[in-house]
Amino acid sequence: MSENFLEKITSKKFSRRTFLKWSGAVTAPVIIGSSLPSGALMDKAYAAGESDEKVTIMPTCSTFDCGGKCLIKAHVKDDVITRVTTRSNEELNEQFPIQKACVRGRSYRMFQYHPDRLKYPMKRVGKRGEGKFERISWEEAVETIASETKRITKKYGPESRFNGQSTAVTGGVFDGKQMIDRLFALTGGYVGCYHSVSFGNTAAATPYTYGTSLSGSSLDTLLDTKLLILWGHNPAETIFGHSNYYFQELKKKGVKIIVVDPRYSETVAAYADEWIPLLPTTDNALMDAMLYVIINENLHDQAFIDRYCLGFDETNMPEGVPANESLVAYLFGQKDGIPKTPEWAEKICKVPADKIRQFAIEYGSTKPAALMQGWGPQRHYRGEQMARGSSILASVTGNVGISGGWASGFGSIERSIPATPTAIENPFPGSISVMNWVQAIEDASTLTADDGLKGVEQLEQNIKLIYNTAGNLLLSQFPDVNRTIKALEDESKVELIVVTDNFISPSSKFADIVLPETTFFERENLGWAWETGDYFIMSNKVLNQQFYEARTDYDWIAEVADKLGVGKEFTEGRSYADWIKFLYDETRVDQPDLPGYEKFKKTAVHYFKDGTRIAFKEQIDDPVNHPFETPSGKIEIFSKDLYDMNHDEIPAIPKYQPSWEGPEDTIAEKFPLQLITWKGKNRANSTFYSHPWLKEIQKQALWINPIDADKRGLKAGDKVEVFNDRGKVNILVNITQRIIPGAVGLQAGAWYLPDKNGIDQGGCANVLNAQKVTPLAKGNAHQTMLVEVKKL
Repeated sequence: MSENFLEKITSKKFSRRTFLKWSGAVTAPVIIGSSLPSGALMDKAYAAGESDEKVTIMPTCSTFDCGGKCLIKAHVKDDVITRVTTRSNEELNEQFPIQKACVRGRSYRMFQYHPDRLKYPMKRVGKRGEGKFERISWEEAVETIASETKRITKKYGPESRFNGQSTAVTGGVFDGKQMIDRLFALTGGYVGCYHSVSFGNTAAATPYTYGTSLSGSSLDTLLDTKLLILWGHNPAETIFGHSNYYFQELKKKGVKIIVVDPRYSETVAAYADEWIPLLPTTDNALMDAMLYVIINENLHDQAFIDRYCLGFDETNMPEGVPANESLVAYLFGQKDGIPKTPEWAEKICKVPADKIRQFAIEYGSTKPAALMQGWGPQRHYRGEQMARGSSILASVTGNVGISGGWASGFGSIERSIPATPTAIENPFPGSISVMNWVQAIEDASTLTADDGLKGVEQLEQNIKLIYNTAGNLLLSQFPDVNRTIKALEDESKVELIVVTDNFISPSSKFADIVLPETTFFERENLGWAWETGDYFIMSNKVLNQQFYEARTDYDWIAEVADKLGVGKEFTEGRSYADWIKFLYDETRVDQPDLPGYEKFKKTAVHYFKDGTRIAFKEQIDDPVNHPFETPSGKIEIFSKDLYDMNHDEIPAIPKYQPSWEGPEDTIAEKFPLQLITWKGKNRANSTFYSHPWLKEIQKQALWINPIDADKRGLKAGDKVEVFNDRGKVNILVNITQRIIPGAVGLQAGAWYLPDKNGIDQGGCANVLNAQKVTPLAKGNAHQTMLVEVKKL
């Protein structure tokens, strides 16, 4: 591939027709009403146009933040990707249920050759946020980063250094965040960051019930279920491992699937026999009423409860706890005088009482039944309660430790994964929640344990240096954009911001140094699926010539490490490619059936033979020798540890509590609509927001129910302002019955695109939420926000 070719296809003067042809969109006539060839037929059809022997089909997978890790086939001729295909139908079976590439996967070629891809290192020449840069050499970039890192570290100490989360890449054995953690650890340390923006609350809460967050089973166990409930779970768009294969199998078997969600998602459309919409933040009210009905109708599994659970009723409570603190006492109002009946819950969550009763009886009387909790509802201020509430429903009905049941909670699973680099211990003991870093810029001394500070009693220094690789976390992907902007644009606060990316994202505009990263087509890696996906794929490097001056994060960080005097310790004598081979060989130690490295690069996929795994089966089969890892050795419906915290917002049993900025908050009089977000099929977090094809797949618009639209005089095609005291977003409106009245929705991951008045025109919901941490986990509450909507 020549430099002239790259210049041609990435030039904005390149015609749209020619660009689409090169991107693979105009490879054959499209006949309206026909279906596109798929699988082996597609490969054959494409190969017919590639009769030249120089064409090579290379298997690979993306390392974007997507749970599927689909098998991608890059058709390469003369070091140019001519098209992208996916696995064939013949490659699918129960032992190898890897998902076909979705619309994102099939659009990777246009992403690769998009004319706006970042081509050169650049330094800021205007004010932060203006997006004014000039091209510099890699030598200047590395020297500036190294010298400034050395100066800032010497002046302010290790706690002034922060490495932001990489929201664009997960599931690869080697990424930029790991490398920067390694660099900082070798040169004095850094303020650590814990939790995931995605699942921090449920991961922290689940152990209070089961003693571990590993509450998931292998997906093949779902084939034994007689009822599947997907609660706030949207795998048809988000993609979790190969779960869609098993959901399709359940549909073929006629198993009933119920989806609980404020929004009629793609998952509802694809799988659900029944959709139960409820108001955001009120999940626990529905759960409480279901438990009330199940117990009142004698549908609970009393023998299971007696043997395995603690805190169900007053007869099996921990010592030293006063009367009426058990689950039954709460549900039947023995302390507060309020029975948690379906009628009580209807007023809160807006699910009709008769439907709650029917739903509860169906779940309580069907066994085994699987209630799978998604990650969306636990991103609320009361997210920990929702995570624990689903676990209690599973426990009370005896759906724990059996095939076809599901223990719910976090749902993580103990399984094999490829080897990753051994982490180097951070010399600095202090760490903050992923939600705290803006506060640590503004005034780190104000951070306390209540905010999420760990390891030290107080931070002595504000964050002065930020590295952010492969992520739009600094702006579009983090709550309260306007607050963050104020912190970042003040150059007296953070003195150096380094960002690497494939494009100039909103976060990149606030960088002092912006560096062009390679794509997964241009480097090697090992990718694995999320959670219960039992395979990993070789992310092969399919292109030899580098894209302009794009480089892997590892290469430039290694040069910075060398200038800081730790080059040998950082690289251990290995190049980037050497590390991937080394980690593959380390994986073979635990997986001796793996072929040699060169052979695996050709076959690309390895399915772990871990077998069927049922969460807590050992504990249920043999509770004496295999107790739960809780203080009591049992499933703790009532947690004495939580009770002893004596915190009003951290109850010992999961229960509904009115949420800050929920429907019962007094501020709802001013901002009456609850705004939620979801991960859509056309983006992975904020990656692909600028992709022209994927913009057409799903338009960014505000979803609003016709009842709420009528109250505001809105009609289809109107542009509206969505606002609260934190900011404003101008966006087109989508009036639809696919969202419950009282709630509105914006797809997550939109780029923050302000006009001259600072009002977002891109549809970025994070303009409107707050950097508030949850009570127990100190995690992400960005799904909790109240807004109002008016016509422009």
